[in-house]
Amino acid sequence: MQTNFTLAQLADPQIAAADRILRTCVHCGFCTATCPTYVLLGDELDSPRGRIYLIKEMLEQGRGATAEDVLHIDRCLSCLSCMTTCPSGVHYMHLVDYARAHVERTYRRPLFDRFLRGWLAKAMPSAEGFRYTLFLAHLGKPFTRLFELVGAKRIAAMLRLAPWFLPPQPKLKQGERAVFPAEGERKDRVALMSGCVDPVLRPSIRESAIRLLTRHGVEVVLAGGEACCGSLSHHMGREHEALALVKNNVDAWTREIEGEGIDAILITASGCGTTVKDYGYMLRADPAYAEKAARISALARDISEYLDGIGLLPTARGAGLRIAYHSACSMQHGQRITREPKALLTHAGFDVRDVPEGHLCCGSAGTYNMLQPEIAARLRDRKVRNIESTRPQAIATGNIGCMTQIGAATAIPVLHTVELLDWATGGPDLPQLQAGD
Repeated sequence: MQTNFTLAQLADPQIAAADRILRTCVHCGFCTATCPTYVLLGDELDSPRGRIYLIKEMLEQGRGATAEDVLHIDRCLSCLSCMTTCPSGVHYMHLVDYARAHVERTYRRPLFDRFLRGWLAKAMPSAEGFRYTLFLAHLGKPFTRLFELVGAKRIAAMLRLAPWFLPPQPKLKQGERAVFPAEGERKDRVALMSGCVDPVLRPSIRESAIRLLTRHGVEVVLAGGEACCGSLSHHMGREHEALALVKNNVDAWTREIEGEGIDAILITASGCGTTVKDYGYMLRADPAYAEKAARISALARDISEYLDGIGLLPTARGAGLRIAYHSACSMQHGQRITREPKALLTHAGFDVRDVPEGHLCCGSAGTYNMLQPEIAARLRDRKVRNIESTRPQAIATGNIGCMTQIGAATAIPVLHTVELLDWATGGPDLPQLQAGD
């Protein structure tokens, strides 16, 4: 794609990076076939190619975002299916992230939009703030239908996603340091990212991960001072907030590296993993953090990626249990991890079923299912139909957002991959599987 930035514009490192990405695009349109919003809406501007044209025009002209720009950029899920499909290697993720930051700087959203996005950006990265938000949602949940009838569809969507009951609060608070020794001879020492949403909605994920790792001879440390990975703020264009969180985590993990040392940083939410693996790029121009951030990204691993490398204990506990494996977009497109989770589940004895149209997003996408509820609901229902067509006894996935989104529309239990692997290799019984029998 030919671009026409001035030399003065190209002096800006962000514009220069956007120019390189834009020039990679050859207009082939392969991305349109796998873009969820284009598949649903059929509008060229709701395809990656169409959005690339909008971003190019906006940046070349040096103007602020218009309402039309914002409409179509906001509709992008950042599922990154287009990057898997693209034969030219267009790094759409970095381009659309920069476009979102530009939108945030130059476009004044309606008052309610500003309030809602601001609330989500402040509440969700904080375990305490998120728990308080869910408490408020619990009070409003009986009135979900009323909110929908009066046109407050985004409020209704948030109330539907909120669980009726929350699990007990974990004993360890967000950012509290802890060490869990390996069972037997120690083979490795890893930092496990707790995240901000998982400990509130599904603390059993972290508990399962710790048991599974220590059972396999891995010492686990929860780094002191660790916070949200920054992805939620980053994907809403709130770069100042996102980079503050990124630097905080770089500092927290660097302290562990320079202390007793760690062999890897493991992440159980694939959406977070995609962002942490990008820390080096996000802080590439910061002389105080560039080297440290690159080191953190190099150590980052999805937990399934790591477990596949060390191998699991022999087990057949899962023998015959039919599992539909839903590969989160951030897993298959963001991190290009496709084989490892299924291989681990198969090794554990599960009958793993591939989901038709597995490349299409479930509609979760961070805060997308709250900010774009109608599109998200259509994608969710399509995903659930495809999953249920495999007639599974349970659904496995590696991302809390997908678990919440899919679980809201099916009676089939949705479990994290590590919960199943922990159970299969000697962990406690899973109530969800017993309920599903």
